Amino acid sequence: MFDPATQQEADAPELGRVARDVLGESPRGPWSHVPDEVWNDWRWQQRHRLRTAADLERVVRLTDDERAAIAATGDQFRMAITPYYAALMDPDDPRCPVRMQAVPVLAELDVAATDLADPLGEEAYMPVPGITHRYPDRVLYYVTHNCPVYCRHCTRKRKVSDPTSAANHGQLDQGLAYIAAHPEVRDVLVSGGDPLTLSDDRLDALLGALREIPHVEVVRLCTRNPVTLPQRFTEALVTRLARHQPLFVHTHFNHPRECTPEAARCLRLLADHGVNVANQMVLLRGVNDDPAAVKALNHWLLRQRCRPYYIFQADLAQGISHFRAPLQSGLAILQALRGHTSGMAVPHYVIDAPGGGGKIPLVPEYVERWDEDKVVFRNYLGELYEYPTR
Repeated sequence: MFDPATQQEADAPELGRVARDVLGESPRGPWSHVPDEVWNDWRWQQRHRLRTAADLERVVRLTDDERAAIAATGDQFRMAITPYYAALMDPDDPRCPVRMQAVPVLAELDVAATDLADPLGEEAYMPVPGITHRYPDRVLYYVTHNCPVYCRHCTRKRKVSDPTSAANHGQLDQGLAYIAAHPEVRDVLVSGGDPLTLSDDRLDALLGALREIPHVEVVRLCTRNPVTLPQRFTEALVTRLARHQPLFVHTHFNHPRECTPEAARCLRLLADHGVNVANQMVLLRGVNDDPAAVKALNHWLLRQRCRPYYIFQADLAQGISHFRAPLQSGLAILQALRGHTSGMAVPHYVIDAPGGGGKIPLVPEYVERWDEDKVVFRNYLGELYEYPTR
């Protein structure tokens, strides 16, 4: 019989030292006294998010840069971190991959000349508030401004964490009416913010309304809750979600340190209820621009029945240039994966083109040359092969 605990121990050598600490009982830091039933209550986690330097100093030893950045960036992009996610941070290392994603640094104040407030041109393709209709057969449906953790590399910093961008009932109804009036829309991405910050009832009603539209074939929930607040996925919620099949959950694991037993339970629960789960990793300099880390992450995801779907090049959002890795880093990761592991563990590497151009795939160059009657290419080991073209 499959034993999850045994499997977690087997995972440890691959995930490496950085993740090994969270493979057994996940740490709770200053919340070690909190009873399990409280700690595992997602509403408690939301209410006790860390929002100030004083909150965070209970968990980590802040650097001068971090402390100054928390004060300086609050008006532009607030800080909020669930106790669960904060407890995964290394208290002594500001380069901890979890800490880098959640704690502000002064580099966020540096706005490059190429940075854009709306890097994907979502507002330009917004026929009604809350709907972005850029691709022919699918739309993005913006339903909330809130997230459990405000990731510092967020592409929607202009809206996320800003209460004035909250989607009220009128806006949500207007979005549903738009989708219903456009029969070419067969695929709806429910996003935000994080739609899982909505209550079970509201989320159930929203998905039910989408399912009542005859031409909507696929609904996708875009959520980072499996990473930052896996307690949100209760048996009651997932049972409700499973009523709205086919339903796809797109989540966002970036590093093996986020691969905890709680996260594994969450992904397996969704899979057990027939919900398809895929991961969209963002390539972040200093966090996951390392082939070994990406390979370990993707192998862990597959073991939890979550498909590694995309590696996104970091968008041109304002104040995240310190996160943007060179394109060569992403290509090197693909080259280190292709052929050296199963194709299921090799995601698509894409740039979401600035201004709304859509996703453009990038792949390593395997073609050496085109001759008149053949193409010469190399395989993953660098060996040359010929294939006739006529």
